Amino acid sequence: MTDDLTVNFTMAVVLAALYSAGFYLLMQRSLMRILIGTVIVGHGANLLLQLAGGPPGRAPILGDAAPEQMTDPLPQAMALTAIVITFALTTFLLALAYRSWVLLGHDEVRDDVEDRRIRRLERRLAESEDEAQEEELEREATQ
Repeated sequence: MTDDLTVNFTMAVVLAALYSAGFYLLMQRSLMRILIGTVIVGHGANLLLQLAGGPPGRAPILGDAAPEQMTDPLPQAMALTAIVITFALTTFLLALAYRSWVLLGHDEVRDDVEDRRIRRLERRLAESEDEAQEEELEREATQ
């Protein structure tokens, strides 16, 4: 009973490490790091699905084994689907990184121009609100 607990705890730590490293890389600006993060998160998802399937058992073919000895095929099918999705996303991100490298000479994701404009506008509005509050406080203090 303790061996099963140790393996599950070990797998939980491995899953946590995979997801942590993957999400950390996803938050970076380089498209290659984002790509590697996506692949690592995909591997973590596949491992999670395989762990959800339970221990290995017999093939789910009627008449071949008793129902309690059979393995659930759904987690395996979902893992195959996750592999295909991760592969498709990887090829898309590779194409984006290559296009960025050809056009710009680097693969760093820059801030959107509109985002910068909105951020400057918010700062100006906040500064004007602060100035208005300070003037109001000065008026109240002099009265």
